[in-house]
Amino acid sequence: MIQANGPARPPIRVSCIQFEPEFGAVAANLARASNLVRAAAAEGSRLIVLPELASTGYVFESAAEAAALAEPVPDGPSTRAWAALAAELGVHIVAGIAESAGDVLYNAAVIVGPEGYIGTYRKAHLWDQENVFFARGDLGFPVFDTALGKVGVAICYDGWFPETFRQLALGGAEIVCIPTNWVPMPDQPAGEAAMANTLHRAAAHSNGIFIACADRVGIERGQPFEGQSLIIGPKGWPLAGPASRDRTETLSALVDLDAAGRKDLNTFNSLLRDRRTDIYG
Repeated sequence: MIQANGPARPPIRVSCIQFEPEFGAVAANLARASNLVRAAAAEGSRLIVLPELASTGYVFESAAEAAALAEPVPDGPSTRAWAALAAELGVHIVAGIAESAGDVLYNAAVIVGPEGYIGTYRKAHLWDQENVFFARGDLGFPVFDTALGKVGVAICYDGWFPETFRQLALGGAEIVCIPTNWVPMPDQPAGEAAMANTLHRAAAHSNGIFIACADRVGIERGQPFEGQSLIIGPKGWPLAGPASRDRTETLSALVDLDAAGRKDLNTFNSLLRDRRTDIYG
């Protein structure tokens, strides 16, 4: 297929790394993630997603604890380490981080590539106790124009809002990377698959985009996490996963980003063209 902006690109291998960070052990978490990223890159992955708050862990108990573990971006040790790793391996990495911007903390994610730091996304929709420690994101839903393609980023609870993915799709995103720490939902039946899997499959289908979700596993300070990381194609069907609920795993899939530009469902229907903006209000 020839796109309006040039010839078709070769497919790329995308990986989502599911692991269990140790709370507060930043150096150990960076080392563990580095080993997993290296293994994915050795298998040919060019875009690699790590979980939400991958360097610190998730369950903060005080504002002082959160502030002590947060880092500036891009000059903090975690972003520098990920950028150096991306440059060494020739890959792009999206990873969740506790960001300090002066006195304000954000639940954020950074994207880095072979040439260094590319950009930051700050979580727009905060879940539960995150509201105690973090400010709501103020950067909107940027789409990063990378050497691989147009990459959007969202974090965990952002995926509960259809507007997140519609904004990213309208901004030209071909793939949305989701660092996440999914937890069981209220009234979730025992053994039921993560609600997030349903939500993200629907979002991929209704926007014609790829979505790559990297969750964590384990129980941290009494909080269990869901695992079940997932890579989804633009028709809404899984390309890899869901992963297990409780094991370190790397999911990988070959992704043709040009497919995200094909929004037509049939002769008459196209996902973005059919929007009735005249009546939505």
